[in-house]
Amino acid sequence: MDLTLAAIIFGTLMCGVGSVFVAFVLAKALLSRFQQHMLSLAAGALLATAFLHLLPEAFGSGASPSHLFMTLLVGLIFFFLLDKAELWHHGHEHAHDAHAAHHVHANSSPHDHHSHPAVKVGGWSVLLGDSVHAFGDGIMVAGAFMADLNLGYAASVAVLAHEIPHHMGDLTVLASSGGVKNRALFKLSLAGLVTTIGGVLAYGLLEGREQWVPYMLSIASSSYLYVALADLIPQLQKRLTARATVHQILWLFAGMGLVNLTQILFH
Repeated sequence: MDLTLAAIIFGTLMCGVGSVFVAFVLAKALLSRFQQHMLSLAAGALLATAFLHLLPEAFGSGASPSHLFMTLLVGLIFFFLLDKAELWHHGHEHAHDAHAAHHVHANSSPHDHHSHPAVKVGGWSVLLGDSVHAFGDGIMVAGAFMADLNLGYAASVAVLAHEIPHHMGDLTVLASSGGVKNRALFKLSLAGLVTTIGGVLAYGLLEGREQWVPYMLSIASSSYLYVALADLIPQLQKRLTARATVHQILWLFAGMGLVNLTQILFH
C-alpha cells in the first residue's frame, strides 16, 4: 500500500474512531469535569495547526498568495453557512439538547421529567452532524498528509483534541436518547469511520493533482480557525477566578505544544 494512503488511513482512524474511545474512557472515569480544560487544549491545537503548520506549508508551495487568502476567506464564510445549517461542527447541537433538558427539568416534577420526549430529540441529529463533520475532517487531514506526512499527523492530533470534548457530550446525548452507553459508543464509532472514508476519497481525488493541495490546506486552515474561534473560544469566555484563568491559558498553550511535539515525534 502507498505510504501516504496508509498514513491517511491511520491518521483518520486515530482522530475519527480513536477520539470516540478516548471520550468514552474519560466520560466513564468521571473526568467530565475536565471538559473545559479539553476545550482549551483543543483550541490551542487547532490554532497552532492552522497558523504554524498548514498555512506556512500552503504559502511556501509557490501558489499565488492572493488566491490562497481568497480560498481562506471563502472557506471561513462557507463553514459559517454550514454552521448556520447545523451540519458542520455540532457544538450548538449539544447546547440545544442541554437547554431542552434544562427546560424539561424546570417545567416538570421530579417523577416525570425522565419520560419527556424533549430530551430524546438529539440522537439521530447528533449522528448525522457527526458524520458530515467527520467526512469533512477526513478530507482536510488527507490534504495535510499529501502535503507532508508530519503535517498530516499534526492535523490528526488537532482533530483528535477537538473531537474528544464534543464526543463526551455526544455520548451523553445518545445515552439519553434511549440507548445504553455501549450502544452509543458503537453508533458514534460508526460515524467516526466516516473520517476514514472522507480521507480515502480525498486521496483518490488529489492523487496526481498535487497543485490542489495548497488550496486544500487553506480550506483546512479555515475550518480549524472557524471551529476554534467561533465554537471553542466563545465557550471559554467566562468570568473566572485568576487561578482558573491561568489554568485555561496553560491548557491552551499545552494544545499548541502537543501539536509541535507530534511533529517532532513523527519527524
